[in-house]
Amino acid sequence: MDTSTPTTIRSPRPGEETRIRELVREAFGSDEPEEGERVAVLLDALRTYWSAGKGFELVAEADGGVAGHVGMTPAYVDGRDHLHRVLVLSPLSVDDAFRGQGVGTALVRQALAQARDAGYSLVFLEGAPGYYDRLGFVPAGPAGFTKPSRRIPDAAFMVARLDPGAAVSGALVYPEVFWETDTVGLRGALLSRLCPELFTDA
Repeated sequence: MDTSTPTTIRSPRPGEETRIRELVREAFGSDEPEEGERVAVLLDALRTYWSAGKGFELVAEADGGVAGHVGMTPAYVDGRDHLHRVLVLSPLSVDDAFRGQGVGTALVRQALAQARDAGYSLVFLEGAPGYYDRLGFVPAGPAGFTKPSRRIPDAAFMVARLDPGAAVSGALVYPEVFWETDTVGLRGALLSRLCPELFTDA
């Protein structure tokens, strides 16, 4: 049975900023309200990039309202010979009422298509492999890339190669805004559970 929701993917319209912030805060703060607010602060900071033409954001419109949001922000891969401009997909948020209905999938696919059209060959993210691997992402470590932080679980560090012929490898370098908002990798109990190697006495 088709459970997808008719969705329009588009750029945000003036006046939708508050709704998008609320959506992001609730999506990331369902279990930890503090985490939701931290990602909402990241969103505020990233919007200065997007509004200046550095990367972009998209929303999913369903049932006459904003049902999802995704951001794409420029970063770099520090390669052996030179820097390579890439994108980081973050954050991706879907309203609880539309979870499991294809809204997130539609957002990611359109974001990747727009990134490809803009000339980017690589898109990175930190996310759940079970979700993103069906959208063209693979583990970035085995693909030749180094994490920007040891606090990112290996399985969560993923990349989509939009140009399979681009022979690029190196260390991913996040833009400063991710560090300023402390939204790189994990901290606390989840970190100790998913990255136990950081807590050994070796």
